[in-house]
Amino acid sequence: MVIGSMKAEERIERSSRRSGSGIDLTCTFKLVALLWAVLPMAAIEAFDYKDALSKSLLYFEAQRSGHLPYNQRVAWRGHSGLTDGLQQGVDLVGGYYDAGDHVKFGLPMAFTITMLSWSVIEYGDEIAAAGEYHHALEAIKWGNDYFIKAHTHPYVLWVEVGDGDTDHYCWQRPEDMTTSRHAYKIDTENPGSDVAGETAAAMAAASIVFQKSNPHYSHLLLHHARQLFEFADKYRGKYDSSVREAKRYYPSWSGYEDELLWAALWLHRATGKGAYLEYVVENGHGFGGTGWEMAEFSWDVKYAGVQILATKVGTHTVLSLISHPTFD
Repeated sequence: MVIGSMKAEERIERSSRRSGSGIDLTCTFKLVALLWAVLPMAAIEAFDYKDALSKSLLYFEAQRSGHLPYNQRVAWRGHSGLTDGLQQGVDLVGGYYDAGDHVKFGLPMAFTITMLSWSVIEYGDEIAAAGEYHHALEAIKWGNDYFIKAHTHPYVLWVEVGDGDTDHYCWQRPEDMTTSRHAYKIDTENPGSDVAGETAAAMAAASIVFQKSNPHYSHLLLHHARQLFEFADKYRGKYDSSVREAKRYYPSWSGYEDELLWAALWLHRATGKGAYLEYVVENGHGFGGTGWEMAEFSWDVKYAGVQILATKVGTHTVLSLISHPTFD
């Protein structure tokens, strides 16, 4: 690293001399190099993880859509998206905006809620010690309240509100948006096993979070999760083939098999029922969940998460899952 830095410095110095300002540029380079070496260590020593956790959860409040509650901490946000679903005759008010835009994409939103719930399940004590447990539960519930609305029939799930193409041409506050709020759904004729499976996983994971504090809500989430998993498995297909408006933004590159395994494991963890575990054992290899090289874990690819959840079930199950490993 020292040799590389010296060579870089020599190149800059020679270039600087040709421009007639060698001393200034060389000194600047040395200052930047010094800061590069010193600042990371100082930042690590002074980093406040509690503050980072607090701001991370605060971000979700800034992304809220719908009627904001009285205890909304991001005061500059207001009510928005209050007619979402109106054109289709369904109440789709609520949920989270995706990023800097105003589209509500179901697949990444559901994955986000799954991961928030998993964080609380695994690190609830630490989150509580940081004083953020209540905020974490509020973030999880805000997303799941929307999923309950979006699941209007056992075999119908509304998976997108808004159009990314028109939305991205118009930069404005969500409170003032004038772009299309058309809603898109999956059903038996237009399946979407990936988004239905991920939403089932999100609701199953959240049902674990609320088991003690809100058992009625936990039971309701589990009811929806079971129906959504059945829908995802019985009517198989990629959601971006049914909702083409999502293809440019959140295409399902990995397919839907990973979400089916992911949802089944979360349902097993939430219910303890062996049928969900048997589903994973029977389909793990055929669905691609037993490969050794998992380069990604994201809103699209869930295989790494599937394997982690499987290890928590027990050695016997893991051995069953990898009895016919894939060697690439």
